Amino acid sequence: MHHFNYRNGQLFAEDAAVVAIAEAVGTPVYIYSAATLTRHYQVFARAVGAPKHRVFYAMKANSNQAVLGTLARLGAGADTVSEGEIRRALAAGIPADRIVFSGVGKSAEELAFAVDTGIYQVNIETESELDLLSAIAHARGKRQSAVIRVNPDVGAGGHAKITTGSSANKFGVSFDEASRIYARAANMPGVKMLGLATHIGSLIMDLGDLEAAFIRMRDLTLRLRGEGLTVERLDLGGGLGIPYEIPETFEHGPDLIEAYAAMIERTLGSLDVEHGFEPGRLIAGNAGILVTKVLQVNPRAHTTFLIVDAAMNDLIRPAMYEAYHEIWSVRQATASAPRKTYDVAGPVCESGDTFATARPLPETHIGDLLAFMTAGAYGATMSSTYNTRLLVPEVLVNGAEFAIVRPRTTFNDLIGLDRVPRWLR
Repeated sequence: MHHFNYRNGQLFAEDAAVVAIAEAVGTPVYIYSAATLTRHYQVFARAVGAPKHRVFYAMKANSNQAVLGTLARLGAGADTVSEGEIRRALAAGIPADRIVFSGVGKSAEELAFAVDTGIYQVNIETESELDLLSAIAHARGKRQSAVIRVNPDVGAGGHAKITTGSSANKFGVSFDEASRIYARAANMPGVKMLGLATHIGSLIMDLGDLEAAFIRMRDLTLRLRGEGLTVERLDLGGGLGIPYEIPETFEHGPDLIEAYAAMIERTLGSLDVEHGFEPGRLIAGNAGILVTKVLQVNPRAHTTFLIVDAAMNDLIRPAMYEAYHEIWSVRQATASAPRKTYDVAGPVCESGDTFATARPLPETHIGDLLAFMTAGAYGATMSSTYNTRLLVPEVLVNGAEFAIVRPRTTFNDLIGLDRVPRWLR
């Protein structure tokens, strides 16, 4: 479910008119719904048994301070993949004992920061990282709580670039080596080894692959315990998908989440371990839209291009993953209004700067506003300033109120990041 709907012919975000936000802030603009973030988190947390089991929001999906602050107040932890994300989580009010540190290439400086901060858990991805973490923590007189991420050789996801659990992917230690590495870690001076982690991909809608991976993790847990080793935690990652094809009358229920929770209980319920979960897209995806204005209408022999003011640097998912986003008109078309087929593209000098091809839409004109739906995850966080374009502002809606939670940058700010060497002055 999301809180974007039509009222009296206009698209609303909760109780705020999208056209009013666009007029106040300009376009393109990301708009997030606090009510949707809240509902999605609460439905998921309740289904998986929080607070007994822990939910760490995967903040790479959307790391805006207002989004993190909304989730922090609900009790969410944070799944982080860099020192910067740890700092963002702390700044948003998520305490260190609700932060896990994932990622395949943690530097010594990042691990030192994590240890000094006292975070809840480090998810170790390689044996060399295990050695590094133990040395860093031991030098500080500490033992850092950690789990080992295991690659179960079960990959899944909505695209090859977001599949992470196959042996061909870079993530985690191999399943065959996991027992040896775990036994070694249990005796290291700077690490308190507490369990295992896995994450096999993103945008997963079929639970079969997840169940297969979790069964392998169950078997590994029992094997380690049989060797006299302690396994108290299973970090099960995230990856549950969301619907990107959302008709205007769509109502998304919690069926997938409830089926996921039931599958976990069926496969892992007998182990008596603490489960950790790292949902990101599931929480933020349907909570955000990207609003854009039509700049040009360009009829061609075989199609008509709508050129909009948002571009691939603002929302890269279609260019990078061939991703689909529903496109809604901000002013609702009547049932009798003519429809046409358009290619929707941005102004960046790349043919790949295309959001949709052969997309049926109500007849659209210069100046009309369109909304790319389900843009709350991996939209703003993956944006860039390519073509010296300014980062898009972000707005959070709470009922009828809205606030700019990241302002649009200025050209002076952007160009001012550069430094001219002495010999060119």
